[in-house]
Amino acid sequence: MNKIYFAGSIRGGRSDLDLYRKIIGRLQLYGEVLTEHIGDSNLTPLGETGMTDREIHDRDMAWLTSCDLIVAEVSVPSLGVGFEIASAIRMEKKVLCLYRVHDGRRLSAMIAGCPGVMVREYNDFNDVAGIIDNFAGIHRS
Repeated sequence: MNKIYFAGSIRGGRSDLDLYRKIIGRLQLYGEVLTEHIGDSNLTPLGETGMTDREIHDRDMAWLTSCDLIVAEVSVPSLGVGFEIASAIRMEKKVLCLYRVHDGRRLSAMIAGCPGVMVREYNDFNDVAGIIDNFAGIHRS
C-alpha cells in the first residue's frame, strides 16, 4: 500500500479546505495519507497547536522521506508547500501538483517549469478525481 503525502496550504490560507478534504478522500483509495490533518476544519491559518515549528518540520520531513507519492494542491500559494515540493524533488519522489485554472493568474514558473514535477490543471473536483486516479493508478505499490 502506498504512503501518500498530501500538501496543501495551511498558513498561506485555508480557502480550499473543502477541496482538500475531497482530495484526501480520493487519495485514501490508493493508500495511507500521512497528512490527513490538512483536511481538518479545526486547523486554522495559524497552523497546528501543541507542537513547535521545529517539531512540525521534523515530523513532516520524516513523512516526506517515508512516502511513496506526493500530491500537492498548489492553487493557493504557500511557502511551506513549495518547500515540501522542492524537498520531495531532491529525494527523487513522484510529485503531482494540482493547479486550479484562475482568471488572470498563473502557476509559479518554478513549479510549472520543473522537470521533476507532473503539473495538471483542473477546473473542478471531477477533473481532480480523474487526475488522481491516473497518477496513483500508475504508481501503485
